[in-house]
Amino acid sequence: MENPIPSQEHGNKLDIIEKATFKSSEQACEFYEVAKERLVDVNHWAEISNLPSATFHLCDSTGSEVNRHVKLGDYFKINIPAPGNSTGDGFDWVKVEYIEEQQVNGSDIMSIRVRPAPNPTTPDPSVAHFFSDRATSTFQIRRVDKEVLAEVHGRNEEPNTDTGSLIDNARNSVVGLGATLGMSVPQWKGLVAGLVKVY
Repeated sequence: MENPIPSQEHGNKLDIIEKATFKSSEQACEFYEVAKERLVDVNHWAEISNLPSATFHLCDSTGSEVNRHVKLGDYFKINIPAPGNSTGDGFDWVKVEYIEEQQVNGSDIMSIRVRPAPNPTTPDPSVAHFFSDRATSTFQIRRVDKEVLAEVHGRNEEPNTDTGSLIDNARNSVVGLGATLGMSVPQWKGLVAGLVKVY
């Protein structure tokens, strides 16, 4: 069984976790379904984060925006609060390379893993993201007994300075460095908190 979270080999890593605790495992199972629904509804991540942050647009394999749950092979078109890059037409792009629900030792786990990718709307093969394509982000909802956890795991995070554009390379160096120094932490904390918020 493939581990949704790759091993850490290069650059920086990130682990952010938030949880909700219930009186019974039955209640936790019910809420796990709610949180899982929020996870696969990528277009509304910015809303549930409840703070000014990046916005995520779910796109199909051609880069066209779609209004549905995420599928394997989809892209996220990300608008971050920083100057855009020309390679991505002003956006940062990641591709969904893994999406799976598993049961491990009595726990339920839903995982989505994305990796920086070229802009699917152009023939340019350069990665259109401030991180290189070594990096991954794994988003998870886990139910363990009476707890439901939302998690973000970043691995092998290194700035992408190989785009063929000096301006994009400089921009990616600055944004990527900021992310590895913790600038992205409030955004991910907002997302995981929103995924397991009990109304």
